Amino acid sequence: MRGAWLLAGTLLLAACAHRPATVTAEPCASPPADADWPVATATEAGFDAPALCGVLTEVARSEANIHSLLVERGGKLVAELYRRGPDSSMEWMFGLRNPFDADVAHDAGRLHDVRSVSKSITALVVGIEVAKGRMPAPDTPIVTAAPELAQLARDGHGAITLEHLLTMSSGLDWQEWGHWPLTSDEIRLFWKRDTMRFVMDRALAATPGSSFRYSGGNTQLLGELLRRHTGKSVAELAQEELFAPMGVRDWKWVEDTHGRPLAFAGLRLRPRDMLKFGRLVNQHGSWRGQQLVPADWMERATHQRMPSGFSWFSVDGRDAGYGYQWWTGHLQWRGQDLEWASAVGNGGQRVFVIPALDLSIVMTAGDYGELGIHREEGRILASIASALKPQPASKK
Repeated sequence: MRGAWLLAGTLLLAACAHRPATVTAEPCASPPADADWPVATATEAGFDAPALCGVLTEVARSEANIHSLLVERGGKLVAELYRRGPDSSMEWMFGLRNPFDADVAHDAGRLHDVRSVSKSITALVVGIEVAKGRMPAPDTPIVTAAPELAQLARDGHGAITLEHLLTMSSGLDWQEWGHWPLTSDEIRLFWKRDTMRFVMDRALAATPGSSFRYSGGNTQLLGELLRRHTGKSVAELAQEELFAPMGVRDWKWVEDTHGRPLAFAGLRLRPRDMLKFGRLVNQHGSWRGQQLVPADWMERATHQRMPSGFSWFSVDGRDAGYGYQWWTGHLQWRGQDLEWASAVGNGGQRVFVIPALDLSIVMTAGDYGELGIHREEGRILASIASALKPQPASKK
């Protein structure tokens, strides 16, 4: 009898963990305009309207736990789709998933975890503060930027710079991917009091700057350096330098157990506000005539500075590159090899930009810890680009 109950419980857990998402509205309907986003029809934006509608309909009917899909071109919202599906918020137990995740009706007004998209926003804040002279230059050694860590300048640690943190090439031994959750170094960032020392006081697995090694610790260290040099948290700086001027009014940044924003994963945004960062990239850091992020920093952030050796987040199977906390790559579009840049978060969060097409796409999803969702989204992103007719929009 006990075995039967255990079996029933196991089946229930599995069923709850794999509930498919369902669409909440007509997938090809024209999105409503608001003060932030004027709209354009698919045809006006240069798409083959039936082809784009076909992609949206496919997503609406998909078994994948995709929560939203938004498309903008030239500063106008073209498509917006929301779905109902299970989700795990960082606001509850730091997003540690359980099989009874709430089945949520996602919509334009609902905040969504962006997870590691937070890293990309943090990098933009760093660039702003470097330009203002309040953060050290990228080539500054960490032990110089944080003298309290000077005693750790041993065995090559003294060579680690801000640039290495930004490009995930610090060389520090860090166990994150494939170690969820009990053995993950990232998880311990939630409660470690001295996160700077926790990140820096570990062996070097590679020479700094020589190879890519993904680490939420690198980003949290950037967040702590921001606080040390400006007196403000990454969340406060993002509000002042980005969110307020961009009209991002509703947001949250989840904090660790010591009240510090999780720079590597804690941000929660509405999908329409996520899309604004795609437009910001397309406009080289400018927003409505105001240069928020220095154009040269945006260039460095969104172009490859380090090969990753990973194809998980690409759209065509080729390995992706890495800039300053932004993923980079190429895709084939009508005989051209175009560059893309993307902020990517665990579970299927994306801000995907193809500058040559003046195109931005946002996706949110709830498949945390699953690589398959990224492959599926890559295919969808490529299909949306393919639906664009061969006359690029004029840059705004």
